[in-house]
Amino acid sequence: MSVDWEAVRREFPALANWTYLNTATFGQLPRRGAEAVAKHFEHRDELACADFLDWFDDLERLRGKIGRLIHCTAEDIAFIPNASTALGILLSGLDWRPGDRILTLEHEFPNNLYAPGLLDRQCVEPVECTWERFYDCVDSRTRLVAISSANYNTGFAPPLPEVAAFLRERNVLLYVDGTQSVGALTFHAGRIQPGMLAVHGYKWMISPNGAGFMYVHPDLRQRLRPNVLGWRSHRDWRNVDNLHHGVPELTASAEKYEGGWVPFPLLCAMEAAVDLMLEIGPEAIEQRVLDLAAKAREMLREKGASVQECRSPIVAARFEDRDVSKLARELKEKRVLVAARRGQLRVSPHFYNNEEDLERLGRALD
Repeated sequence: MSVDWEAVRREFPALANWTYLNTATFGQLPRRGAEAVAKHFEHRDELACADFLDWFDDLERLRGKIGRLIHCTAEDIAFIPNASTALGILLSGLDWRPGDRILTLEHEFPNNLYAPGLLDRQCVEPVECTWERFYDCVDSRTRLVAISSANYNTGFAPPLPEVAAFLRERNVLLYVDGTQSVGALTFHAGRIQPGMLAVHGYKWMISPNGAGFMYVHPDLRQRLRPNVLGWRSHRDWRNVDNLHHGVPELTASAEKYEGGWVPFPLLCAMEAAVDLMLEIGPEAIEQRVLDLAAKAREMLREKGASVQECRSPIVAARFEDRDVSKLARELKEKRVLVAARRGQLRVSPHFYNNEEDLERLGRALD
């Protein structure tokens, strides 16, 4: 069934006034997302929050929908405010040994560069390498690999199924930050089986910032201790009339990493966004995004840019002798939004964009 992309585009009011090609910085929120937030607050007023336990049933429904989107079970999903939180849970919950190494790629997103460096007290060594040397750099001391599904700067997308299989054979844990591709490209957790996948939904998941989720593999859940405990840590937390006192008995599901309350209004907006993506179809979205990204690369090359070829929603263009930060500011004055990252002009179309957006970018560059 063909998708009416212009009807989809009308879900995003900001696109009426801007040529928006900057989803790698912020995704646009669909109308239904804002309406879901308003509906949640109206419901609070209607029942004075008397049904607050029922809100958690809504969360279970959303876990199931995210499971459909990334091919896992609802029990694998926990809600988080951002990807940094997921990485913090992982790094603080493992039993590190002196000499352990955490491997990441050079030019990674700062999360994956900063956090491992704070494990120096446990004598854990952070290691960076180029993609060309990646497999050679995995040695007997490598305990964890932390990489992004798509590089925020270049768009490079490592072959995750291949990487995951290689690491599994060597008993090395894989952490994937999927913030820069999940929602644009399909992700099959059942095939890849990372130890953890973290997704902050404010980019390609077209959700508000503060709405995120993480997938935690069942094997990892057996040994990864939560670093935050709250009233929902005990398995019988719904018994609010007689909350458990004492050491909590944790559930087997990823929910145990949430601890306490979650941002219900933001997650209502995320559910509306996930509904839209499931209605369109993840495969149709991926094809649309990759087609637009390919056309963007072709157009930018015609304008004299050097552009890397990769299977990614992120297009990085380098213009010789041009200040791309200044160029991005000048484009903004023409109501064309892109970004500048480390000397490259970053163009990032999503499924709500169209060919006319790319033509307007080309004219503005001229």
